[in-house]
Amino acid sequence: MNKLRLMSIFVEVVECGSISKAAEKLELSKSVISLALKQLEQELHLCLLKRTTRKQTLTTAGSRFYLQCAQMTQQAEAAWLEASEFTKIPSGILTVTAPHALMGSIVVPALTMAFSDYTAVNLNFISDDEHVDIVQQNIDLAVRVGVSKNSNLKQRKIGQFSDVLCHSKTMMIDAQSVPYIAQHWQTEPIMQLFCCQQQQQKIQYQIKHRANTLFDVVSLLEMGLGVGVVPDFILKQNQRLQPATDALPSIANPIYVLHPYQTHVPLTVTLAIAAIEKKINEIVTNQ
Repeated sequence: MNKLRLMSIFVEVVECGSISKAAEKLELSKSVISLALKQLEQELHLCLLKRTTRKQTLTTAGSRFYLQCAQMTQQAEAAWLEASEFTKIPSGILTVTAPHALMGSIVVPALTMAFSDYTAVNLNFISDDEHVDIVQQNIDLAVRVGVSKNSNLKQRKIGQFSDVLCHSKTMMIDAQSVPYIAQHWQTEPIMQLFCCQQQQQKIQYQIKHRANTLFDVVSLLEMGLGVGVVPDFILKQNQRLQPATDALPSIANPIYVLHPYQTHVPLTVTLAIAAIEKKINEIVTNQ
């Protein structure tokens, strides 16, 4: 039996007033309690309790030892209660990473709403189109497009979206021959599928302009500098852009949530996943 366990049993014996009552409270046999006290005294080379058939009294050494043991058990109980509160009331720092497109439109609105009544929760958002190291960067939750190859992370698909070729509503253009505005992850050749009169045709674009965030691409599109792809849920919210005529949307891009917790997932993470999934269902067209 470890030292902390022996010390906590000793405290119970003192506070209950007898071995019998301590055994009843701890749901242990009297022999186990007696052996624990004997072991404790042997390891300390001290007599802690003077016991008779009718009563027990602390020795001088036992009295001093009890005060410190009692303080230890009180601190342990307080730590246990405080830790258990994390499973009941959301609190602490919640660090979430997501691509720029998903962060501004889905993650931030979803989580600020979900935790608006929980003042003990501190939100920490990291927008990054690159896959940051979740463990090294101390990330609690990641929202990503596409499945992760890291088998050490828990991941689940919570939605999907499609990219749509679009341009400014103020432009009267031939979408098949105008300049192309690319996001940083796109590489040439840029191929876009069109369907006109039930005939499908692939058009190849050369990149004219490029930006490293989706919102910069959107700004260039709004200025009428060309065509480019934008997630369908972003396009629906934008009053200045419109889909290119006859352009087909991309195949569905799956949205996944990932976290490093194998067991005992923090309540903040569980609530965050639910809130993000709900927001996706509200604004993203699932196919």
